[in-house]
Amino acid sequence: MALALGAGVDFYGSMSQGFDADRQKLLAKLKEKSVFFGDFLLSSGGRSSFYIDCRLTTLDPEGACLVGKVMNAMIQREIAESGAPVVGVGGLTMGADPVALAIGMTSWMESSPKLLKVFSVRKAPKAHGQTKLIEGGFTEGDTVVVLDDVVTRGDSTLRAIESVEAAGGKVAFVAVLVDREEGGGDKIRALGHKVIAAFRRVELTV
Repeated sequence: MALALGAGVDFYGSMSQGFDADRQKLLAKLKEKSVFFGDFLLSSGGRSSFYIDCRLTTLDPEGACLVGKVMNAMIQREIAESGAPVVGVGGLTMGADPVALAIGMTSWMESSPKLLKVFSVRKAPKAHGQTKLIEGGFTEGDTVVVLDDVVTRGDSTLRAIESVEAAGGKVAFVAVLVDREEGGGDKIRALGHKVIAAFRRVELTV
């Protein structure tokens, strides 16, 4: 199971109460804007009685700010505990893009222990210019956190991990906004990557 952070997370004991309040606000925002019930065909080919469209929250001004605060806090905590020399965050476009930017901006605005660069993994290299697969704040040798907004089967997250490693980067761990708990997290962990999640499906569907 991914680590869902319901307990207080702080920067050296100073932000626990703020994290809890921000997390509850973000949970309410996700339930209001991003969770739908019915009969849905998923990209995996399966069907589901609910659908989570995190982009309706991550691309909302208030939602983006809350995502940045909550995800940055949990990532900073994991970096501090693991000692990983993380310098950036990003994932496969486009679900991870607003999450990554929100985290990076928050790390700067809050003067976090780690200022986090932001990158985006293309689904295919550009056909012109530098023909890069990874755009933004990423260079060979970087240790990074790979992000996703929702993990179901984990395929998009694994694709981002493969791209980072192929470009000479190292993945410290994976951080996701929502884990649907349908095997994706286990698949990622089976390849040796720790997964932390802000929310689990049960929190959004009750």
